[in-house]
Amino acid sequence: MNPITEIAPQLLRGLQTTLTVLLASALFSYLMAFIGGLCRLSKNFLLRKFTGLYIEIFRGTSLIVQLFWLYYAIPILFDIDLASNWVIGVIAIGLNYGAYLSEVVRSSILSVAPGQSEAATALNMSSFQRMRFVIFPQAVRMMLPEFGNYTIQMLKGTALISLIGLRDIFYYGDIMRSTNLAHAPLIYAVVLIFYFILALPLIFFTRKAEEIAKKGVAS
Repeated sequence: MNPITEIAPQLLRGLQTTLTVLLASALFSYLMAFIGGLCRLSKNFLLRKFTGLYIEIFRGTSLIVQLFWLYYAIPILFDIDLASNWVIGVIAIGLNYGAYLSEVVRSSILSVAPGQSEAATALNMSSFQRMRFVIFPQAVRMMLPEFGNYTIQMLKGTALISLIGLRDIFYYGDIMRSTNLAHAPLIYAVVLIFYFILALPLIFFTRKAEEIAKKGVAS
């Protein structure tokens, strides 16, 4: 029997876990990105500093260390049960990439031409109206390519959840490798192909987002 026909069905067993963790962590990271990005632009000093601390900690430390902290350290140090391994994986990936994306949100908002805000002010719009109807729609268009790129990074980051016992694609690949070292190169080649296929829709979205962003914003 062709080894690939034996490997692929085993890897498919972890497909659902990989996809659900990716989807949930992506949504969570987007939420954290907009909260963090907008808080960084807040006039409240404490809010800006607290958000900045979160961003620097999660950007300045490794995702795998954060994952282990949530899974091993926090329950031991603070006697806090963070629910299932799946939830811990989603929280770790979401907080990590949310920190990166919050800077994308902040910089995109600041990149909107000042004249746009001045024109909205001249039309007697409130600060909330200026952000909602003038600045934010233009900033979102500039955010899209980076959101696509980081979502692809998140897909690759999901491979780490196997380290806390989640049975994703990489988990089953590693199990097969440990029981059949002779096929290790082929097993990891098939794993690579699986992740590449999963990334293709995200790559397509990112390219489309780049086309949208290239249209620019009003100046």
